[in-house]
Amino acid sequence: MVRAIADRAFLPSKNLLEQVGDMMILTGKTVISALRPPYPYGGEFVNQFMFALRLCWFPLLISTVALSYGAPGLQAGNFLVLFGAIDRLGGFFVLTSIREFGPNVTAIILAGVAGTAITADLGARKIREELDALQVLGVDPVKNLVVPRFLALMIVTGLFDVYAIIAGIFGGILATLSFGAPLGPFFATLLTNASTTDLWGSVVKTTMFGAIIAIVCCYKGMTASGGAEGVGRSVNQAVVIAFLGIFAFNYVFTQTLLATHPEISVIK
Repeated sequence: MVRAIADRAFLPSKNLLEQVGDMMILTGKTVISALRPPYPYGGEFVNQFMFALRLCWFPLLISTVALSYGAPGLQAGNFLVLFGAIDRLGGFFVLTSIREFGPNVTAIILAGVAGTAITADLGARKIREELDALQVLGVDPVKNLVVPRFLALMIVTGLFDVYAIIAGIFGGILATLSFGAPLGPFFATLLTNASTTDLWGSVVKTTMFGAIIAIVCCYKGMTASGGAEGVGRSVNQAVVIAFLGIFAFNYVFTQTLLATHPEISVIK
């Protein structure tokens, strides 16, 4: 009886660990399939890249400008005005928009829009037994379905991060103007504190976010079961697990970057 109760209590944790292990195996297979010839997924890669680009650019623009204008812009500006240091708002945007807001907003938009579409697409194929049919025909689903989505999301999230940083800085400009402050000090402190380490760290981190989203969503789609209701559950689970993976990786990557490059911790 005690064993049965313990098994039931730890069943969610056991299932989660099993899924994480399966996702790591899928990651290894995907990387190997992407590097090993032949490369038959060129057309699918372009389609997935354009699909994510077409669906996500406008929500990303609105979200980044709105969030940057509101939280780090107006609220930080109100705080800095108390000390007569509104000119420091540009340096603050290096910490918020470039290091955190840009990558995180990009990942959230991509997971919520492109990631759910990938899970639903592969889940529907799994329910219709198309994936089993491909394996019977000798077609590798990982190379032909997972790899193009994996590469497309990695590249598009990296590009969108630059786009989000520009939009975030525009939100900071709007916040500065709303306080009646000149833009010269804003850009002076922004460029003084910004470094190439901040930029490449932000892009690399966001690219890895795209890899996490792709692996999680492809795995949940390819393991969906239970008809249309099961596909819906897989979509919900994929978004939640992707967010958890993004936040966990963000913590580890940020701490590692700050430890290996302590000079970016100094605010000038």
